[in-house]
Amino acid sequence: MSTSANPEKQPGLGARVYAVQRTGAVLVALFLLVFGLLGFASGQAFFSTRGQSVLGMSSNGLLSTLSVVVAVVLLAAAGRSPRTASTVMLVLGPLFLLSALVNGVVLGTRLNWLAFEVSNVIFSVVVGLPMLLLGAYGRIGSRLPPDSPYAHASTDDADLVDERPSTPEEVAAEEAMREAEIAVVQHTATPEQRRRVEQMAQMHHRSDRRRVWMDLEAASRDRARHYAASAGHGVAIPHPRAGRRVPWRRAGRSPH
Repeated sequence: MSTSANPEKQPGLGARVYAVQRTGAVLVALFLLVFGLLGFASGQAFFSTRGQSVLGMSSNGLLSTLSVVVAVVLLAAAGRSPRTASTVMLVLGPLFLLSALVNGVVLGTRLNWLAFEVSNVIFSVVVGLPMLLLGAYGRIGSRLPPDSPYAHASTDDADLVDERPSTPEEVAAEEAMREAEIAVVQHTATPEQRRRVEQMAQMHHRSDRRRVWMDLEAASRDRARHYAASAGHGVAIPHPRAGRRVPWRRAGRSPH
């Protein structure tokens, strides 16, 4: 059976890691959602710097709105995939910690737009740090758990194509391509170089452009060999009257 399927759908691969990330995001989101809705229910002013008590913390309309928005984002991320939930928590966790630092500085001033008190600062740290740890769980570290899906190559990486030259012929073609492209930019290219660069420009991948160059190079060598053979042994051309074919040779060479 193929193992290249999405690891999120493989029951034995990273099930614990994904469960921790998704569950953590949902739990934090639910608490923030309840906090925000209770703040709205208290009828507090939107920009008041002296908020009302909600679940042991101070809150105003702006903080309640932000809490609901963050809760919705976390729930949407958890519903989309554990990877998305992990990424969102890795972003929101540091933001919560930064909020604790900034709002701790403006406590008791007119810049305290979120009506923070000491309990809110502590809450931001208590929530921000676990979110950061949950987002990084099984994903960031020098020694990831064996069942962590982040310890395995991503399916997106498996689709990458190595476009580097792998044979001496391809290396030589790359050097010739580079010289031709530089010559075109510097307006010193030969007509043949310009023609090849124009045909390569129709391709989007380096490997395809290299293939075009090598095909043109092979065709050029075939024409040169054909011309050399024609010049050395003669080429039959149709007789203009009787339809017979007579040999054509270079001047100064007589048939034996």
